Amino acid sequence: MSNIMNIDHLRHKYGITGFTKADLLEDPLQQFDLWFKEAVDAQIIEVNTMNLATSGNDGQPAIRAVLLKSYDERGFVFYTNYESRKAKAIEENPKVAVQFLWVSLGRQIRIEGMAKKISTQESEDYFKSRPRDSQISAWASHQSDIVSSRKQLEDEFLKYSEKFHGKPIPLPPFWGGYRIKASSYEFWQGQSNRLHDRVLYKVKDKKWVKNRLAP
Repeated sequence: MSNIMNIDHLRHKYGITGFTKADLLEDPLQQFDLWFKEAVDAQIIEVNTMNLATSGNDGQPAIRAVLLKSYDERGFVFYTNYESRKAKAIEENPKVAVQFLWVSLGRQIRIEGMAKKISTQESEDYFKSRPRDSQISAWASHQSDIVSSRKQLEDEFLKYSEKFHGKPIPLPPFWGGYRIKASSYEFWQGQSNRLHDRVLYKVKDKKWVKNRLAP
């Protein structure tokens, strides 16, 4: 074990800009929109990356990064292969959690809720907007399956490139979007001395209620 790197000294010093509960908007979606736009303005790379946590019938949590593609009062939308591990877990247990982490701003947002497939029409409209190579990749990749080599993937890509040559590429029947309907939001701002600011929104009597949490 002597060759294992010692990392207990790694520590980031956060700034002093924080917030009170009153500083945040009453509607958590509007607050999310405000922070998201500030992250965009800060030119954070892949600002729409969110870490998605799922847990199926086996009880084993799994987490991976996906890309948020739209959000509104109905929820937060991402796209995937409906035969992937994440999709199978969602079918077994639609309760999910996502996290947005913007280190340079010292901020993170955690959202919990229920995931549900969006309509085929919504998925098709988005699929048409994707670059052609991304459309082909959706057909070529049996997401989460074991593959023998990189060549196998490239051969599948070539096969579908030839199949759809000169033609519009249709939406794969096994590919589409999920919408996460939020049941809670947490806004986190890093602070000095690890006394971070945290505010949790949850619904009570059909209204969003804010509470400050200990760090």
